[in-house]
Amino acid sequence: QVQLVESGGGLVQAGESLRLSCAASGSIGIIAAMGWYRQAPGKQRDLVATITTGGRTNYADSVKGRFTISGDNAKNMVYLQMNSLKVEDTAVYYCKITELIPTRDYWGQGTQVTVSS
Repeated sequence: QVQLVESGGGLVQAGESLRLSCAASGSIGIIAAMGWYRQAPGKQRDLVATITTGGRTNYADSVKGRFTISGDNAKNMVYLQMNSLKVEDTAVYYCKITELIPTRDYWGQGTQVTVSS
């Protein structure tokens, strides 16, 4: 019964900031990576940012320089600091955890981020 819970979403104006959090609980094995994905209505779910247990990060080009992903391995938590938000960032943001052995993904229920002009 692995559970991932996202929080921190909301409604903000363009240029403002939000910080998303994801807490994982349950019988999770060794974690290889954590990440954030987003999905706008009628769109596919796209990668936003990932971070490995070793701290290596990867970002979508659209958020580089604006978003920062960080994690706390001991607490099984991952964060996404979102600055200079744009209307185009509006989406449901999902947390994902990748288990190492066997490799499998766990997803949260999502949190809505809405950016107004």
